[in-house]
Amino acid sequence: MLTGKRALVTGSTSGIGLAMAKALAGAGADVMLNGFGDADEIEATRKGLETDYGVTAHYNGADLSKPDEIEAMMKDAEAKFGGIDILINNAGIQYTANVEDFPPEKWDAVIAINLSSVFHTTRLAVPYMRKKNWGRIINTASAHGLVASVQKAAYVAAKHGVIGLTKVTALETAETGITANAICPGWVRTELVERQIEARAKENNISIEESATRLVSDKHPSKQFVSPEQIGQTALFLCSDAASQMTGTHLSVDGGWTAQ
Repeated sequence: MLTGKRALVTGSTSGIGLAMAKALAGAGADVMLNGFGDADEIEATRKGLETDYGVTAHYNGADLSKPDEIEAMMKDAEAKFGGIDILINNAGIQYTANVEDFPPEKWDAVIAINLSSVFHTTRLAVPYMRKKNWGRIINTASAHGLVASVQKAAYVAAKHGVIGLTKVTALETAETGITANAICPGWVRTELVERQIEARAKENNISIEESATRLVSDKHPSKQFVSPEQIGQTALFLCSDAASQMTGTHLSVDGGWTAQ
C-alpha cells in the first residue's frame, strides 16, 4: 500500500509514535524515527523495523524545541530519502499547574515542542510534497485539542493550535494531492500513562488495575483505554486512497470523551 513512500514520525521511539511508525512500515513505507531515549534501545528499534518489515529505517535525534535542529533533521531526511511523503507530527510534552502558577519557561517549552515544531516540519515538508503532488500530513493533536482540562493551559493551547494549523495547511494544499488531518486520542495506555497509573495507585493505596479503571473512567464513557496500535491504524487509514478527500479535519479516538 505504501511501498516507495518515505515517512518521518516525530516522537517515535516509544508509545503512540512508535506504533504509527510500525503501522507505516508494515504497509511498506520507509521510516525515519525521531525522539529521545537509550541509544542502544533506539538502535534495536530501528533495526527491528528493517528486519520485521523489510523497509529502510533511519533515526534522527533532533531536539524539536530547536528550529535549527528541526531544519537539520529535514535536510537529513532529504539526503537519506530524497524527501518526505508522509509527515507525522507526534512529539509532545506535558506540564501541569494552575495558570497563575505556570512557569513561563514550561509554557515556552510545551508550545515549542507541541505546536511550533509542527509548523517547522510542515513548512519544510510541503514544498517536496507539492513537487510530487502527493503527501500526507498527520498531526497528533488530542482530545485536549477540542476540550479543556484544568492545569493544562499550555498543552490545551498547543493542541487547539495544532488543529487550527492543520486546517490552514489543508486549505492551502486543497487543490493538490496533499492532505492534512489531525488525530485526537483520548487516554492511550503508553509507558507515560502507566507511570501515572502507578503513582495514583500508590497515592490511593489501590491496585494498579483499579487505578487504571478510575483514571480512564473519568473521561472515557467506554471505560477503556485506546491502544497505541489503534492510533497507528488510524494514521494508516489517513494515508490510504480511501482518505484522499479527507483533509482539514480531525478524527477523535477517545472512547466517547468529546461526545459528552
